Amino acid sequence: MKDGIFVGLGSNMGNSLANCQKAITALNSHTDIQVLKVSDFYQTKAVGPEQPDFVNAVVELATFLAPLDLLDVLQATEQQFNRVRTIHWGPRTLDCDLLYYQHKVVNQPRLQLPHPEICQRAFVLVPLAQIAPTWCHTNGESIQLLIENVKDQDIQALTAV
Repeated sequence: MKDGIFVGLGSNMGNSLANCQKAITALNSHTDIQVLKVSDFYQTKAVGPEQPDFVNAVVELATFLAPLDLLDVLQATEQQFNRVRTIHWGPRTLDCDLLYYQHKVVNQPRLQLPHPEICQRAFVLVPLAQIAPTWCHTNGESIQLLIENVKDQDIQALTAV
């Protein structure tokens, strides 16, 4: 199985923490996916229209699935949680974003890797740095350096439940 595959999870509808935890269980129960590492959970302000705060985390996966096949699994997992796509950056029961697939660069209509918004989002970078502190973006910048650029964004670790 290939590792170095990172997925961002987020939710701000229903029991957001439970949604993210159940999503991790669902991904790990998939026959072609193994969850290797899970960051802490963080509360963050929503990007986009006015809406409730998000719960976010990042997981590292191992899989033999190709990037688009993994994207299909991630989107199917969102559908298990009744994800509805009506408002761009709107509220959602579950968001599963493929952030990195090793160091592959993909630019297709359905999938861009690395995820194009990573460098601007503390809610991705902080949990990613927790589970992969030496990871470097495809532009060569360390995750720690990228975090310096978003340190003004509000992100708070949730206490263990």
